[in-house]
This record gives sequence, C-alpha cells and structure tokens, in this order.
Amino acid sequence: MSGWRATLDDLVRLRGRALFGYAYMLTGDASAAEDLLQDALVKAFRSGRHARSLDAAHVYVKRSIATSFIDSGRRAASRPVTDPRGDAFETWARQHPGSADLTARMDDALDLRAALLTLSPRERACVVLRYLEDMPTADVAETLGIAAGSVKRYVSDGLARLRVAMPEMSFGEPATVAVDGHERGTR
Repeated sequence: MSGWRATLDDLVRLRGRALFGYAYMLTGDASAAEDLLQDALVKAFRSGRHARSLDAAHVYVKRSIATSFIDSGRRAASRPVTDPRGDAFETWARQHPGSADLTARMDDALDLRAALLTLSPRERACVVLRYLEDMPTADVAETLGIAAGSVKRYVSDGLARLRVAMPEMSFGEPATVAVDGHERGTR
C-alpha cells in the first residue's frame, strides 16, 4: 500500500470516529457530518501533500472540517431551528418509563445540541473545540487559523448565548461542562 493510502487507512480506522464526532458536534446532523468529513478527507488526500503522517493528516482534516463548516454557515442565509428530538425520541421515552435518568441525560444532551445549533458557525466551532474537544485557546486558534483573542471573544459570546438558553447547565471556567451525563474538564 502506498504511503498516503496507508495514512488514509490508519486515519479512518484509528481516528475516524473522533473526526466524525467533531463534525457532528458542529453540524448537529449525521448526514451533514458525514459529508463534511468526506469532503475534508478528499481535500487532505487528493494531493497527498498533507498525508505525510497520521498526526499531520488528522490536524489537516480537522482544520478542513472547521473551515468548511464555517464557510457553509456564511453561505446559508437562514436556518430553521426544529426540535432535534423528533417523534422517535418521544416514542422511545413512552416505551421506557423506568429510564427517567437516561431520559434526563438524553434531554440534556439534546438540549445542548439544540442550543449549539443557535450559535453562529464560528462561535459553535470555538465552543466545541474549547469545551467538548478540551483544547486550549491557542490550539483552537491554530486549528481555525484565527487569533487567540478572536477565539476568546467567540467563546465568550457563544457561552453567553448558551447560558441564556440553558441556565441550569454550568459553562464556567475552570468548572466542568456536563455533556450526556459525563463531565468534561476545561482548561
């Protein structure tokens, strides 16, 4: 197997799930996340220049996901916000009445997802990288290709909007952010 093909295989096998999760947190939609990841992989591996190592390919693909997501947000004139839970969730909750704790955690995760979808693309990218990916501000800035001060501003604005949308959830530093029942530390 050629060098770039082996790197692509390793990237998808070892880090594909994490890259998909990152794209999903940005888009809030599995199909859109798959498309975003696929486009980023094509960009990274069509010339082969970014595929020198697994780490270099991972960084490039992640940055490409963020950049493509932000660019697509600029092009979108408006986005209708719908209830992300839909009928399937309601049906499941009715069929499993003894699972109140799981249902509450799912509600929290879905509420967080819905709240994230109200943020601008750049705010969402910064908040997701900073809090859900647990990246330091400098790394977020490098990943998105913007200044650290801009990251701080986008995170601050995004968190202010999330605090209004979800006052019961803690978004402070250095406290932890509860996501799907798990605590994620922040730096």
